[in-house]
Amino acid sequence: MDALPERIGRYVVVRELGRGAMATVYLAHDAFAERDVAIKVFAHASGDAALMQGKHRASFLNEAALVGKLHHPHIVALLDAAVERAFSYVVMEYVAGGTLAQYAAPDNLLPLERAVEVVFKVSRALEYAHRQGIIHRDIKPANILVTESFDVKLSDFGVARMEDMTHTDIGNAGSPAYMSPEQLTEQPLTHQTDIYSLGVVMYQLLCGRLPFNASSAAALMYQIVNHDPPRLHTLRPDLPETFEAIVSRAMQKDLRVRYQSWIEFGKDLAGLVRHLEAPSEGLSDTRKFHALRNLSFFRDFRELEIWESLRLALWQRLPEDTVLIEEGERGDALYVLVEGALEVTRRGTPLATLGPGDLFGEMLYFADDTVERSTTIRASTPVLVLEIKAAALGAASDACQVQFNKACMRILIERLSAANRKLSEH
Repeated sequence: MDALPERIGRYVVVRELGRGAMATVYLAHDAFAERDVAIKVFAHASGDAALMQGKHRASFLNEAALVGKLHHPHIVALLDAAVERAFSYVVMEYVAGGTLAQYAAPDNLLPLERAVEVVFKVSRALEYAHRQGIIHRDIKPANILVTESFDVKLSDFGVARMEDMTHTDIGNAGSPAYMSPEQLTEQPLTHQTDIYSLGVVMYQLLCGRLPFNASSAAALMYQIVNHDPPRLHTLRPDLPETFEAIVSRAMQKDLRVRYQSWIEFGKDLAGLVRHLEAPSEGLSDTRKFHALRNLSFFRDFRELEIWESLRLALWQRLPEDTVLIEEGERGDALYVLVEGALEVTRRGTPLATLGPGDLFGEMLYFADDTVERSTTIRASTPVLVLEIKAAALGAASDACQVQFNKACMRILIERLSAANRKLSEH
């Protein structure tokens, strides 16, 4: 489609976003849903372009098969797909902000914590995809989109391999510089091939260059299969040794030495975050995610519901002696204590001490919008608190609300049981 089309199906085309060997991507507007979308258009080849036509078709079928099936905060949502006489197309969530490629250059590298956060989020997306039986096979910075608020979204499942599907194999697909040795030598692939490719992305984000460079594709493939990359420390001496160890393990040629699972990889990435200084703008999403996952209140929440909770909440660091709730006042929020300690009193009489993972202000959950506070809660140390407004919780997904309901009921029952034990002792 050389000329800019006015419409593609029911979508009004705004402008071209980019084009590659297999498809052209347009920004369009969906008037029915009142949102902007990105449309990837695959032209129907003719004449002696039969081989490329087969690849176009396989890529389209791969992504079309996933429409409405991948629901993850770090995967671009696939919304629609259709076949026209001259072309086929897939409609996707539009992500403004560009790709991660802009941060893979030596003069524009991300701060260390931000780079780790990006890799961690992509690892969570790939772990989710793996649970759906999907191997991406084309992990590279150009396929990782960055939002205007610096969240990340994994895109382009056009060469993915899916279990129980017969149309996904389109040859030695992917980008050679990011391919694993087993992918280049056409060995059977598992999720570990995506772990390798994400290791290459991490290497590039940390030092601004690819681990292997060559003057030809054949020479590049030979290096990937037979050579070890330059040590990160030689390219960036200020980099902590733990970074070197994680990238090296992710890129091991021996599958027995490479990370065996996304959980293993994610735990080591989380360990990196804990040893880095927090950025000036506050807690990263990675720190927030792990802070919530380690709290007792969120013990039954799935990953998606933890990510949603993270975004629903206002995070507050407050000094010692701050009064968070005062009895007699009306409030429109409930709270989860993340760090520190709180003292609960009624009419000046101490009732309890709260620690990390404890919920307070929970009676709001059983009211419509506001509730009169029956106790005073004061910080007895500096604290980190999660504040969730009633309106935000009311707008949450059904699955997230169910988890909040279960957690609040569990805590209420535990407190009633504790009160009964105290009464029986007297």
